[in-house]
Amino acid sequence: MSDFVNRRKIFGFHPVRELLRHRPKEVLEVACSAKPGKRRSEIEGLCGRNRVSFRATTGAQLDQLANGQAHNGFVATAEGAASAISGGPDPELVVLVEDIQDARNLGALLRVCEGAGVGNVMIRDRGSAPLTAGAIKTSAGAAEWQPFERITNSALEIERLKADGYWVYGADAEGKPPWEIDLTGKVLLCVGGESSGLRARTRKSCDELIGLPMRGRVGSLNLATAAAALLYEAVRQRYTESE
Repeated sequence: MSDFVNRRKIFGFHPVRELLRHRPKEVLEVACSAKPGKRRSEIEGLCGRNRVSFRATTGAQLDQLANGQAHNGFVATAEGAASAISGGPDPELVVLVEDIQDARNLGALLRVCEGAGVGNVMIRDRGSAPLTAGAIKTSAGAAEWQPFERITNSALEIERLKADGYWVYGADAEGKPPWEIDLTGKVLLCVGGESSGLRARTRKSCDELIGLPMRGRVGSLNLATAAAALLYEAVRQRYTESE
């Protein structure tokens, strides 16, 4: 948890709102430069109900508080590490990610996972971007809801989940289309970084590689976009099975 400090800043309407909804006891203060309106009223109301200090300020003062980050008129100061602790809606759908270099891609991936109901996201600590304030903002508040944890060894976690009955799939452009694979039951999806994809040892640990056929002229998709397509095929199959 060395990437985090005891106090952190959360920027933007959606991330601040979800933090107030999910973990209001961690919020020390919300500063706002937004004009009176629906969004400001909602944040001010959440602060009031949870006894959180709400401070109106100028745009220039909020820019200084945000230290150059885009804030859309809302900045919260919170204490504790940015980490969701409860399991997601589908504990049998898990994602492992390694070597993501761009913190915004990490935030986008967490947003996708939260939307798909992923039970947990495991982030390989070494080589991956930290969950910065920018990443949290990109997640649109999903980082406050999506359970995730930092891990040190992908192979060990994969073996642990295999022993628990999980089938392990590695996201790779050369893999089988997801609609040709049974993605019901216990599934671990491994996602690699922007430049080199999955590590060689992680690829070897997978039961099968899974990918998306590219029909256009661009050779690949953004990792969060690819993960969204793969995860929602899993969601589709799981809905179909439950009917």
